[in-house]
Amino acid sequence: MEERRQVTSLAEVERLASRYEPRDFAGALRGAGLAVIAEVKQRTPSMGVLTTDYRPARLAESYERGGAAAISVLTHRAGFGGSVDHLDAVREATSLPILRKDFITDAYQVVEARAHGADAVLLIVAALTPHSLVALLNLAKDHGLAALVEVHDEDETRVAVDAGAQVIGVNHRDLRTFAVDLALTERLRPLIPRERVVVAESGIKGRAEARRMREAGADAILAGEVLMRATDPAAVIGELRGA
Repeated sequence: MEERRQVTSLAEVERLASRYEPRDFAGALRGAGLAVIAEVKQRTPSMGVLTTDYRPARLAESYERGGAAAISVLTHRAGFGGSVDHLDAVREATSLPILRKDFITDAYQVVEARAHGADAVLLIVAALTPHSLVALLNLAKDHGLAALVEVHDEDETRVAVDAGAQVIGVNHRDLRTFAVDLALTERLRPLIPRERVVVAESGIKGRAEARRMREAGADAILAGEVLMRATDPAAVIGELRGA
């Protein structure tokens, strides 16, 4: 981020952001049935390289054909092989709302997301103080962006709810051990007001897990690895949506 800030000032990023009209990310997840946020990423810290032929735009086109509600784009370079340039590529390839997924802790990253065609940003409660979470939520709102606020336990869920998060993502993967616990959505859903959108993240390998998340009260799921490894990701999205 600091490298990019040296090249493109915040003032210039603000100017570029003003040229893009964000789409309704939260609204796209509120439709009937289970919505799918389909993710593009080249690699992960836990799984390693997912593909050697990484073409985000081509994946986005396939995801849209499959009926995805939105697309998540990893822009973190060191851990996931991402880039803000991938946002540009996906924005040109699809009309779906786009989530910028990164470790966002600075106002520059929020404005930068809109400048590159994103409609929402990921805010991880574990990476922020309650004060900074509220500040970034307000900044995103001021720039017309939604925020997917990610939680991992009961305490973080209460922080997200108290901060006013309208879209809350329950990440089943422990960031320290990488272990996955699908029961987390079942435990945390009762703590989240019904009018908030709940997204179940990580460990969704097929229809059985998707159905379990729907029955637990999730409005949407975020699927990445299962799609990146699929020969026909559009068909997989169809199966997940029909769970």
